[in-house]
Amino acid sequence: MIRAKKSFGQHFLADQRACERIAELSTTPPGGAVVEIGPGTGALTRHLVARAARVIALERDRELVPVLARAFSAELARGQLTLRETDAARHPWLDELADAPRPRVIAGNVPYNITGRLLERATEVAPHVDRVVFLVQREVAERLISPPDGDDYGALSVFVQAAFSVELPLRLGPGAFRPPPKVDSAVVVLTPHATPRAEETPVFRELVKAAFGQRRKTLRNAWSSVLPRADLALVATRAGVDLERRGETLSVEDFARVASLVDQARASLTAR
Repeated sequence: MIRAKKSFGQHFLADQRACERIAELSTTPPGGAVVEIGPGTGALTRHLVARAARVIALERDRELVPVLARAFSAELARGQLTLRETDAARHPWLDELADAPRPRVIAGNVPYNITGRLLERATEVAPHVDRVVFLVQREVAERLISPPDGDDYGALSVFVQAAFSVELPLRLGPGAFRPPPKVDSAVVVLTPHATPRAEETPVFRELVKAAFGQRRKTLRNAWSSVLPRADLALVATRAGVDLERRGETLSVEDFARVASLVDQARASLTAR
């Protein structure tokens, strides 16, 4: 009997209807290539290989790799499935998709303990993939779709929405998993913008993280170390952002405008 490992944040997806739906979301139209993160016992993998031309499954748990190899021996022999024992949070996803048929998709039942890191990596590869389909904690999904000034809007919302449009087509209760988690889950479909809403530069990241570091702080206080007070005030005026506002009220575009102007202001200060 396969036991889920708490250290890996494993909760195996067991609901076959959910697996079928996630596979459809990941492989429409059929025939593309999917990098699957954390195939686990292969419940979702079975549906992915039925629809995709190529599936590359990245599994960290070395005890599950031989189980998957036996279950999918025919697909492995045909070259339809590639199975790698690796840490998906570090593995070069795009190397697996080089010259692959489209759509090129990253998908999977994401381990709870590395969700943030995987979403960060998803934003990095957004220009090179057609879709990202992740099954995550519902709390995380709500943060990804939250608008500015929403209860769940935060730094993660800004970073993901800068790169992707976000849909939440499916919600799942604990009973869909073995063992059942203590929280609800949801599927998010991330579709890259043709033109990103913001460039995730170091300054953009600095501003977003500072703005949400302490949510009660006004931007004047949150960004106090970004520029000298007078220069920050000038940047804010030019960007049309009131420094008495709080970070959760700013849109992706607001952060982008401020970041661009901060870059210019810093360059000017350095040149003096």
